[in-house]
Amino acid sequence: MTTAPGLLISAPSSGTGKTTVMLGLLRALAEDGLTVQPFKSGPDYIDPAFHRAAAHRPAFNIDTWAMREDLIGGISQQSQGADIIVAEGSMGLFDGVATRGESGFGSSAETALKMGWPVVLVIDVGGQAQSAAATALGFKSYNPDLPFAGVILNRCASPRHERLARLGMDQAGINVLGVLPRRGDLTLPERHLGLIQAVEHPDLEQAIRGYAAFLREHVDIGAIKAAAKAGPAATGTLPKPPAQRIALAQDAAFSFTYPHVLTGWRNAGAEILPFSPLANEAPAPNADLVWLPGGYPELHAGTLAANTTYLDGLRAHAQTKPVHGECGGYMALGKALIDKDGTRHQMAGLLGLVTSYEKRKFHLGYRQATLLAPMPGFAGGARLRGHEFHYSTILEEPDAPLAQVGDADGNPVPETGSVRGHTTGTFFHLIAEASA
Repeated sequence: MTTAPGLLISAPSSGTGKTTVMLGLLRALAEDGLTVQPFKSGPDYIDPAFHRAAAHRPAFNIDTWAMREDLIGGISQQSQGADIIVAEGSMGLFDGVATRGESGFGSSAETALKMGWPVVLVIDVGGQAQSAAATALGFKSYNPDLPFAGVILNRCASPRHERLARLGMDQAGINVLGVLPRRGDLTLPERHLGLIQAVEHPDLEQAIRGYAAFLREHVDIGAIKAAAKAGPAATGTLPKPPAQRIALAQDAAFSFTYPHVLTGWRNAGAEILPFSPLANEAPAPNADLVWLPGGYPELHAGTLAANTTYLDGLRAHAQTKPVHGECGGYMALGKALIDKDGTRHQMAGLLGLVTSYEKRKFHLGYRQATLLAPMPGFAGGARLRGHEFHYSTILEEPDAPLAQVGDADGNPVPETGSVRGHTTGTFFHLIAEASA
């Protein structure tokens, strides 16, 4: 299968404005009549929903630390039928984890190299002019094998500022693809886990249209199209479903499941039966498995605690059939959740877990796990890869541990997950099995 030409939008660091550039570019290309396939480098599970809204096509993560080659190949095949691929990097271009995984360190540069995508570097030139060229030149030359398309200069203060910044880029031999003037309204709302969810944005469609118009005015869209290059053809497989009929919690409290996981389940013929705990819906009685993904249950804990139809249905299912929760879903399966104001809310009680947001503790990073007991889709002893990102603190976790869990370096972490009866839960979001 031939692949569409692609490129990767990255930056020297977080906070440079690459996400707004990404969304504007996706929509501008779509408005030009192109079928645009978005990807996200790394484990971010919020950005793909924004990408989908901008491109009108599902976005997928590619993760060179957590994913085997065959999974990356299977994900790359999701671009079939696209005219152009646009991927967004995470953190800085060369930032990865400390220890090499089965495929790599997890940096955006690795993704670009593996997929054959030239890099467009978004540089915040606020507070500098010609000196920004030294940054660009360093990134261009750091790995000579990495294809480098050019730069977009962001947050330029004036025509004089632009002239000086361009002068530096010309002297360094750096191709300038666009210059974006400073605008305070070109920011996306955030909360403690980064961007708010796409479904929560007060007017996401209007914002994306505005980003596209802004990019058209200040960026050479034609030059960006011309810079895209096709990578090597790839084949592979997506994850297999853990059951035939899967009741999946889907609403503002439970929304974080990696797109490649759900696509793999559907492609293999599994039935996804969505239900909303916030709307007091019970999981389908004929479901073989109930899956509660991550999200923000702490923002809706009072509602969840009061929704007896949802809770009774969940508890009835767990008497005879498996239930699994990830991160926020794991917390909702526990005994209680204490919100940031110190109010204790009773949860499903299928596990003894008690978590608190009153005293926030930041948990972030890749996770590698070896299962001590089976969980849906995997036998005991399976090696899994995932990512953890939350601010909750464990107060009680009396059940048997589900897995031995370590960080990217293999250092043990205390968040081992839990198992009780037919119910399992993890604090990490599952990305892939480490070995077949």
